[in-house]
Amino acid sequence: MKKIGFIDYFLDEWHANKYPEWIRQASNGEMNVAYAYALTDSPNGRTNAAWCADHGVELLGSIQEVVDRSDYLVVLSPDHPQFHEELAELPLRSGKPTYVDKTFAPSQAIAQRLFELAEKHGTPLFSSSALRYAAEYGKLDKTGIDMINSVGPGSFANYSIHQIEPIVSLLGSEAERVMFIGTERTPAWLIGFAGGRQAAIHHFAGAPFSLSVHYGAAGKSAAVRAESDFFGSFIADLVRFFESGEPAVDPAETIAIMTIIEHGIRAAAVPYQWIELPRGN
Repeated sequence: MKKIGFIDYFLDEWHANKYPEWIRQASNGEMNVAYAYALTDSPNGRTNAAWCADHGVELLGSIQEVVDRSDYLVVLSPDHPQFHEELAELPLRSGKPTYVDKTFAPSQAIAQRLFELAEKHGTPLFSSSALRYAAEYGKLDKTGIDMINSVGPGSFANYSIHQIEPIVSLLGSEAERVMFIGTERTPAWLIGFAGGRQAAIHHFAGAPFSLSVHYGAAGKSAAVRAESDFFGSFIADLVRFFESGEPAVDPAETIAIMTIIEHGIRAAAVPYQWIELPRGN
């Protein structure tokens, strides 16, 4: 059995609570979360020791111990990406397949540094929102898209990744600029891509994830809602990644997504003004 190590800010969070059983099921019991380390205990939940006891995981005293004893590594902290560089440094020097949970990095510069570190040490690395794996989105034709309109719940800080990731998977990594076009209660952004293509994201409380796609030359459109088991599909691909060492997501797309989020936050301070995105994403 292959052993997986979790590295987190604190362990009692939704992803860490769900992933161990999902991974066991997806790998037919061939992979197991065996070790864990976190920087601090949850402020509102179980201690790391209690979490480990509940999940049958051995709590270790350092990131290095987790790296040394594991076959595969998962850097979590899904809602605190500001800690990802600190948490991922030793895993990315290890040469062992490493998944870094959403949101990958708080800036383009950090995202680039993480991929450069992984490449230097021959460490397979990837990151993704589970929404990339929505079957409904995957069936959309990528050819000829000139406009995407996306809707989803949550705040921009930790949920925009679930709208921007599918958009970039469809339009590619050539994002050029971003503009805030929403209101305080219904924030929204417009993203400009190469060739005059655009995408809009809208945050509505409680709204299901959905995409409307327009094909310019063909004059047709499609509208879909993410209703499939996208987390199940994501976990299946995570298991495949661990087995093969081959990430499914182009690093250029992940860096582009982090660039959009970083500058989307800046755009919110100057509504209806384009913020140009730095090249190299």
